[in-house]
Amino acid sequence: MKARAPRCRHGIHSLRGKLTLANVALLAIGIVAATAVSVMGMRYYLLDQIDTELIKTRDSLGGSRLTLRQIDSLSAMSFVRDRLVPEDQEEDRTPETVFAAVDSRGTPVEILGFAPTGLQRDLAKAAGDPRTLADDSEPHDVTLGGSAYRATAARLADGSYALMAAPTAVLHQGVAKAVKLDLAIGSLLLALLACLTMFSVRRRMRPLEDMVETSSAIAEGDLTRRVPSSREATLEVEQLRVALNSMLHQVESAYRTRERSAAQLRSFVADASHELRTPLSAIRGYLQLYDKGMLSDPDERKRAWTRVLAETDRMGRLVDELLTLARLDQQPELRFRNVDLNRLVRDAAEDLRVQQPERPVEVAAAGVLLVRADESGLRQILGNLVGNVRAHTPADAPVRLGVEREDGVVRLCVADEGPGLYEEDASRVFDRFFRTGGGAGSGLGLAIVQGVVRAHGGEVTVRTAPGEGLAVTVSLRDAGQVPEA
Repeated sequence: MKARAPRCRHGIHSLRGKLTLANVALLAIGIVAATAVSVMGMRYYLLDQIDTELIKTRDSLGGSRLTLRQIDSLSAMSFVRDRLVPEDQEEDRTPETVFAAVDSRGTPVEILGFAPTGLQRDLAKAAGDPRTLADDSEPHDVTLGGSAYRATAARLADGSYALMAAPTAVLHQGVAKAVKLDLAIGSLLLALLACLTMFSVRRRMRPLEDMVETSSAIAEGDLTRRVPSSREATLEVEQLRVALNSMLHQVESAYRTRERSAAQLRSFVADASHELRTPLSAIRGYLQLYDKGMLSDPDERKRAWTRVLAETDRMGRLVDELLTLARLDQQPELRFRNVDLNRLVRDAAEDLRVQQPERPVEVAAAGVLLVRADESGLRQILGNLVGNVRAHTPADAPVRLGVEREDGVVRLCVADEGPGLYEEDASRVFDRFFRTGGGAGSGLGLAIVQGVVRAHGGEVTVRTAPGEGLAVTVSLRDAGQVPEA
């Protein structure tokens, strides 16, 4: 049992880790940006409200044309409250709006007989020149008792000034709480996103891990493995899976074809060596007899010479047939043109009558029948089929050569009334070096016929049975018919 390929290690440098870090980093940047924008917006909104109230109060006082004594009754309670609060408790109080009265030089003045409080003195000191503060359209930031305020001033009818300061500590506290809340929620979201990303990426990466396992298994020799489909796969991953499986199928097919071709080549070389060994052994034997002077009789030398020539011709024909098959395996470029197949059939029949005058030959190939083919290839087909009849049937066995056209296909048939073949032999007649028991020839004739027919894009079939002869049918494309000349 083959060991399973280890799964990819998951770490900071893995695709899963990088995707998780990228998502978390992007969300963190988004949270920080959103928090900054919201905090700045909230601060601006609250600060604008404070400034609006101060400006409204300032404008009301400035437009009322009141003197300092006239507004004493309005601010008495505030001054009394500020006066009654001990100095040591002022820092513990919640900051509230501070009012102070100053003269034109910015010096704090008494109101209702009460001296200015510490915050009022701090406000007068922080305000500086009250004229500048009153003329400015926007309130100023000041610090009173360690707390932040927004201050402005209003000019009264008697030339004095009323200073007003609103605390902003609550605003800053609210902003700080909002920042803390946003950071807490953002941290929770980051942790949740990291977990969800790890889980989602792990599920989405499962098909890629399957591809790694499949590739490792194939590298170990299991060419039948394929990448399984996944219900969680994305479109791109599914396309990659289909393409990879298609490639693996092609690789397996190529490997099987190469193995089959290698086996056929080994068998072919073995058969060719066996076929060449017989004539070479005969030639070597006669030459050894001649060399040792054992062929002293002229008749014996003539017979030996005749046998050597016959074996040499046989070996030459075998080499030519092997060369033809080798060229067919290389898919040679044939010279296609319109060829009159009927004329070639009549020529082949005439050659057979000359070679075997006693054999009855019937020809059904009248007129002109054109096919788009290589003429030398067609002659080779007819020559091998007729030669097969001469070699494997009695000399007086009738033979019929016929050509017919049907549905755009031209069929050439060479049929004899010889002994025929059994079914197991008929299934192998196109194998190279196949011969029936005691048959003559090299066993390459029909293999060459099949190779030439396939090179023409046609097909060849046989019909036979013991005692019923053999019929070989070649089907080719029709190139049309022209009138007989």
